Amino acid sequence: MSEIMQMDIHAIMRLLPHRYPFLLIDRVTECVPGEYLTGIKNVTANESFFQGHFPQRPVMPGVIILEAMAQATGLLAFATAGTPEDDTLYYLVGIDKARFRRPVEPGDQLVLKASLSGTRRNIWMFSATAEVDGKAVSSAEMKCAPRSSDR
Repeated sequence: MSEIMQMDIHAIMRLLPHRYPFLLIDRVTECVPGEYLTGIKNVTANESFFQGHFPQRPVMPGVIILEAMAQATGLLAFATAGTPEDDTLYYLVGIDKARFRRPVEPGDQLVLKASLSGTRRNIWMFSATAEVDGKAVSSAEMKCAPRSSDR
């Protein structure tokens, strides 16, 4: 049985290059390298995208939810493969079967779940979901590939 890991914001920032306002994971509550990861994004009214999407009824844009799910897959990949070299990034190279089921609003806690489906030719394949209050708000199949910055 694999050990379940957790990550605070400092551990997340050591693995992901994203920073405010684009770092979209606040904490990892569970991670089993090579299998799955569960992370949290606390959605606040102060998010910059709410100023224009939509001022009269703030809704988290679907592409931002997808980005949060992609960041969860990146964390799972790094937890599985080991700490990246300074110049290695995981790039999102594909999204399939993306679905949006309900809106995400200020005050929601977005629970991000990523499962490793497999790897093929240096492409990592994941199944990812986002939930609020135990109900799915989005899902997608995602593909990422590691690249060093000198490529």
